Amino acid sequence: MPTELETLIVERGDGVVTVTMNRPARKNAANGTMWRELMATFEDVAADRHDRVMVLTGAGDAFCSGADLGDPADVAGRPGDPYLAQMRALADVALRLHRIPKPTIAKVGGVAAGAGMSMALGCDLVVAADTARFSQIFSKRGLSVDFGASWLLPRLIGLHRAKELAFFADIIDAAQAAEFGVVNRVVPAAELDAFVGEWARRLADGPPLALSMTKTMLNNSFGLSMDQALEEESRSQAVNFGTADTAEAIAAFIQKRQPRFEGH
Repeated sequence: MPTELETLIVERGDGVVTVTMNRPARKNAANGTMWRELMATFEDVAADRHDRVMVLTGAGDAFCSGADLGDPADVAGRPGDPYLAQMRALADVALRLHRIPKPTIAKVGGVAAGAGMSMALGCDLVVAADTARFSQIFSKRGLSVDFGASWLLPRLIGLHRAKELAFFADIIDAAQAAEFGVVNRVVPAAELDAFVGEWARRLADGPPLALSMTKTMLNNSFGLSMDQALEEESRSQAVNFGTADTAEAIAAFIQKRQPRFEGH
């Protein structure tokens, strides 16, 4: 990944990597450059063993207002590619986010619309300020849903509510988003950074291998029978019991102290 990024700010500290979409004048609308930089950043986070949790957020007063339709020839892939190739490149970014083998948190402090809302939902946890707004805006632009929304929404909030959001493309506030089940928590805007920081710290202090396997099992659960899910749990626990982290957790429990997980 290039060290100098045009559309993102990437900051690391104590196992937490914060990725800030940084086009505030465009409410962080994602142009081709941003999608390519997000792809490279997600790949980097997935591979870097020092990154234990990723926080995804936006600069200024928005999370992400979706794809920048002001440059429709450069959606995600190579400029000038056919639209299907462009959208497949965008889909690769959504899949890369979904497959990051570490906990991810969307910190939503403003508008999250279109692919921006889908990107927030693609994170494992969504924390919204009470000033946040959400919209599956696609139909108002003559478009169908994308960036994984057709898969994510029904699983998160049920089919009927997913259709309501997708068909009408209404803007819902943070309270409505919580009622629908779109977000995990709504907090006062002034407390958003502190709340997400605390969640990120707790996750970064957790057992990396166990959390990674738990994330994978939960993501895959809708396609498994109970028998298959139990077999996956058994395999994962067998791996855990062979790690230094589980031995450390048991020792810490006996010694009445906090465990120190190293990820092996």
